[in-house]
Amino acid sequence: MSNLEQRARMYSALGEPLRLAIVDRLTLADAAPGELGRALHIPTNLLAHHLRVLEEAALIRRVRSEGDRRRTYVRLCLADPLVSALGYLDRASAVTGSRDGFEDRQVGSASRVVFVCTHNSARSQLAAAVWKGLCATPAASAGTHPAGQVHPRAISVGRRHGLRLSRRATAHTDQVLRKDDLVVAVCDNAYEELASADSRPRLHWSIPDPVRIDTDGAFEAAYQDIAARVDRLVRAVNPESTKLRSRREEERCQRE
Repeated sequence: MSNLEQRARMYSALGEPLRLAIVDRLTLADAAPGELGRALHIPTNLLAHHLRVLEEAALIRRVRSEGDRRRTYVRLCLADPLVSALGYLDRASAVTGSRDGFEDRQVGSASRVVFVCTHNSARSQLAAAVWKGLCATPAASAGTHPAGQVHPRAISVGRRHGLRLSRRATAHTDQVLRKDDLVVAVCDNAYEELASADSRPRLHWSIPDPVRIDTDGAFEAAYQDIAARVDRLVRAVNPESTKLRSRREEERCQRE
């Protein structure tokens, strides 16, 4: 299939309001089909049809939970240049409605962002470090079952990308989370555990655990996924930071 044909299929899939609403909702966070159905008030059979159309158009994909191993999560295929070219990266801050319990005003007015994974040894650490390099809004990280130290490969991949991670800076969610935080669970286990523990709304990024594979390639893939997602969220929380970053990049290019 040519790029032109694939783009036509994507635009056709997005031409239906409910499918567009599904894609809008997935711009900043992944979601289980049941969560999508409840949030958008779509019956199960109709939701299944719309998800199938979006999947056939290569706009979304489903991933199996690393937590309970039974449920699946739906995510946008934003790593695909054709999907990115549709403009979802640039309009993340303009999406309306609510996402998994978060109203736009809660995302847009966050006073602090806290990234959470199970061990606070890799994904959440990288996400917080990337965030701090892009946005003035404070950020922190925590784990539901924190490890004794940050994983050496996380420190290494962070160093390759200009990030500084402290080896011993892990923390438990009980020590870090505050009522008004924007919580982003960057792994399935943490997302599901937090959901069962309290009703605090949170965003969910279904990022595979690089520690399970424990290779440089796995940690690099996790970093790339995290960096792209953080960039989209920064645009939603603080659009001005994106404009400032663009001006700095332009100035740097002019100097070079």
